[in-house]
Amino acid sequence: MRQKRVTLGDVAREAGVSMTTASFVLSHQDSKRISAETQDRVWAASRALGYRPNLAARSLRVNSTMTIGMISDRIAATQYAGEMVRGAIDAATRAGRVLLIAETEDESASGAEHIDAMLDRQVDGLIYGSMYTRHVRPPASLRSVPHVFLNCFPPENTGPAVIPDELSAGRVAATTLLDAGHTTGVYYIGGHHITTDTPDGIFAGHERSRGITETFVAHGLSLAGTTDCEWQPEQGYRVAHELIRNGTLPTAFICANDRLALGVYQALQEVGLSVPGEVSVVSFDDSELAGWMRPGLTSVALPHYDMGALALDRLLENRSGSEIHRCPMPISIRESVGRPR
Repeated sequence: MRQKRVTLGDVAREAGVSMTTASFVLSHQDSKRISAETQDRVWAASRALGYRPNLAARSLRVNSTMTIGMISDRIAATQYAGEMVRGAIDAATRAGRVLLIAETEDESASGAEHIDAMLDRQVDGLIYGSMYTRHVRPPASLRSVPHVFLNCFPPENTGPAVIPDELSAGRVAATTLLDAGHTTGVYYIGGHHITTDTPDGIFAGHERSRGITETFVAHGLSLAGTTDCEWQPEQGYRVAHELIRNGTLPTAFICANDRLALGVYQALQEVGLSVPGEVSVVSFDDSELAGWMRPGLTSVALPHYDMGALALDRLLENRSGSEIHRCPMPISIRESVGRPR
């Protein structure tokens, strides 16, 4: 048999106070005018009775359901990018909110049906996210509620956007090699990620390439070469293998992600070249792979957790405007960078 729900009135009677006093204490409202002894009695009664506030009734009273919706393509289903979800959940918990998550599992879908479902549940706001940084075209219904874009932005920004600072990340990667003395023989593998599926490249590719190039130019230098390719291990292996086979011995590689760096490691190991004794390697993403590679791979981290938390915080601030917030991308220094041979 279902147990009768404990009410605010039950707590008030147990503590020997009015319902108004009990409500003020339990909702942390105007409690400065209520003695500490009375507050302690109310909280003790609440715990003893197992009182849980009626959120449905509260939402009608304050016009807030204390819930936030998160719509994305497939962030939650991806282990690495899923850190954005964890960051948003932790930020929501700290703010006393509940995060509701829905995914389209298809980056070409707008998520309109999920947005409608969230609006039907009267969420207080929406986070509209993407697994990788890109331009999106959200449905018009998104504008009916406060919203923030996470790892994406529309052609016409209707709200704040939170993205990784890929431009600065490119500069950090280049500076790491320059500080180690690598002024010549540095190759960048990955480029803008111009492939059959992405003929215009991707945001991270453009920004990282720009940051790397600008940093070398600022020092009066230039890269020895750049190769556009898919960001997979076999491509890293192929590019490094072809350079070496043609008689070129780079002093360092900058790889657009850790998977490319894995392929480069394999190509170098195959011909007996050591990292970092003969060739240094810097990468991006700082995935688990970077820490497991031997020697450890120096890699610029994607701040997924911080991005998720920041998106939630910006949504709760409910500021007008379309400011783009760029999250810093720290570098994890490991053993893959050394002085030029």
